[in-house]
Amino acid sequence: MDLLQKFLFEGLPVRGVLVRLGASWREVLARRVSVSDGGHAFAPPVRALLGEMAAAGVLMQGNLKFNGALVLQMQGDGPVKLAVAETQPDLSFRVTAKVVGDIAAEAKLEAMLNLNGQGRCAITLDPLDRLPGQQPYQGVVPLHGDQREPLQKLSEVLEHYMLQSEQLDTRLVLAADDSVAAGLLIQRLPISGGANLAGQVLVSADEDQIGRNEDFNRIAMLAETLTAVELLTLQPAQIIHRLFWQETLRVFEPLQPRFACRCSRERVANMLRSLGAEELDSLIEERGEAEVGCDFCGVMYRFDPVDVGQLFVAGPVAGASSSQLH
Repeated sequence: MDLLQKFLFEGLPVRGVLVRLGASWREVLARRVSVSDGGHAFAPPVRALLGEMAAAGVLMQGNLKFNGALVLQMQGDGPVKLAVAETQPDLSFRVTAKVVGDIAAEAKLEAMLNLNGQGRCAITLDPLDRLPGQQPYQGVVPLHGDQREPLQKLSEVLEHYMLQSEQLDTRLVLAADDSVAAGLLIQRLPISGGANLAGQVLVSADEDQIGRNEDFNRIAMLAETLTAVELLTLQPAQIIHRLFWQETLRVFEPLQPRFACRCSRERVANMLRSLGAEELDSLIEERGEAEVGCDFCGVMYRFDPVDVGQLFVAGPVAGASSSQLH
């Protein structure tokens, strides 16, 4: 079952969120034969990274309750040039990556994205009700800690991000294989006035409490005992009970994440139209059709000469051919 479970520690300034992506994550892998690397599946370390990013994106979106897209993006100078996880307010998500070159079977984050120290992690919040001229909110952190030591896990990067951007103590446990992507987030609740990255008014995180709150530190230590095997194999209720059976919890109704891609023939048509008639005519002359594959879900959109002609007359032709890669 795909599930997002939120819970609070009664009487303590600590909250938790647990996510398990099963069928939705397997659908991503079944659909997503990589368009960018010639039709081959991503290497196991890349699949694991994308699974952890999917779980982290759903965790953060569920934690924020933000009315817009949350985009987690990793960009680097290793063979993984770009990795993206996007989560919508209804907890639908999609992920993709651009990979150039080979990746070792046991490659960590540094080897994939941060070979020369140029890797970056960005979180963008793009409101659905954005006003004209309003820009999305974005925060960026390097893939190293305060002492410039390389960070080897996505969880470490995001914990560092939350501490730098919102002054919030956060503990993350993430794991993914080819069947399940899952994560646990424990966070110290803010205390008095302020605003987060999205401009939402919150109570402030009280910088004097960073790293010092005994309740958060105790619960974070319990969370750190959770192994990847347990996270991937146990059901959410079992995990919560195993870790926090001595705590008094308020557990909320679970929510259901799902895979969903926002690509469409209309969006692709608008992209092709932006290339201009001359370039498209040249492409049609060379290949006989224009073919565009969605990097997120693998759907192929094909435009024959008649379709391309319609782009500059009355827009894309409804119902024209499209096929899906698996």
